[in-house]
Amino acid sequence: MSANTFGIDLGTGNIKIYDRSADGVIVEKNMIAIKNKTDVFAYGNAAYDMYEKAPSNIKISYPLSGGVIADINHMETLVRMFITAQMRGQPKSVDVYVAIPHDVTEVERKAFRDLIQDSNVRAKEIRLVEKALADGLGMDIDVMNSQGVLIVDVGFDTTEISVLSLGGIVISKLMKIAGRQFDDTIRSTVRRELSLIIGEKTAENLRISLQDLYKENRDAVIYGRDIVTGLPVERQIQPSIITHSLTDDFDQILDMIKATLERTPPELAADIYKHGIYLTGGASQTKNLAQHISDGVSLNVNLAEMPIASVSMGLARIIRESAFRSLAYDIESSYR
Repeated sequence: MSANTFGIDLGTGNIKIYDRSADGVIVEKNMIAIKNKTDVFAYGNAAYDMYEKAPSNIKISYPLSGGVIADINHMETLVRMFITAQMRGQPKSVDVYVAIPHDVTEVERKAFRDLIQDSNVRAKEIRLVEKALADGLGMDIDVMNSQGVLIVDVGFDTTEISVLSLGGIVISKLMKIAGRQFDDTIRSTVRRELSLIIGEKTAENLRISLQDLYKENRDAVIYGRDIVTGLPVERQIQPSIITHSLTDDFDQILDMIKATLERTPPELAADIYKHGIYLTGGASQTKNLAQHISDGVSLNVNLAEMPIASVSMGLARIIRESAFRSLAYDIESSYR
């Protein structure tokens, strides 16, 4: 296999790219800033830094929504820029492995392949990998044997719940409750409790900081606009108020996990009982989520060591190790 091989996990919030030549993973915000409707002003983390701060002539957006491609042109631009940057501006033919959700339509599945084909990265070979299988490999699970595995990937826009066995997906469900919904709940809570309006980035940072706030036994300090006066102010809020407000969102994920377990064949359910649930994805680190799931189904919850990068790490194993190469497929050959 060519050294110029990339594994791409197109997350709604973050894009994760494994570069075989460097044998490393880059993680950047999956965002693009367009100036005057045509010019690329910034992308990745640089675009995120400008988010909610830019003037009206600079539009900053996520090209993905709900786990699928919402803006194909901007997503093509991002892929081209990231891969070109990885190759230090020296265009070469590349092979690309792309992780995709299982629970998408054939049209959406084909769109992921067309995205790479049309992004002008000189792709010789484009192969697709089911995201849940890559997740499992990234968490050092042997997805090729007959053991039943339940993986819950809580991302930015979606949560994907999958039961794996024998290198395939037995059951999968994609739901639109994840990190972004958590952030919206936090914004509503802060508005209700403190009469304070905060932005999406502030809510996301507050969610991420909850673990540290509990460890250090201190309140969160947040900045926003007072609803009554309209002036910028500083407020404090107890982290327990935030975590309690997220209970309803956690319950929706828990209910879907229960529904998945109810549909799982008994022999695979027995394996899941023995080994527990595997929890990954960027928003899986949200305080109390793992414990809430564990309490709700009376199973152990195994947390991924690198939840944001578990899919791209799984793609890396497929690219490096021939034993897992069969997990990748060409969508065109699947139509024949």
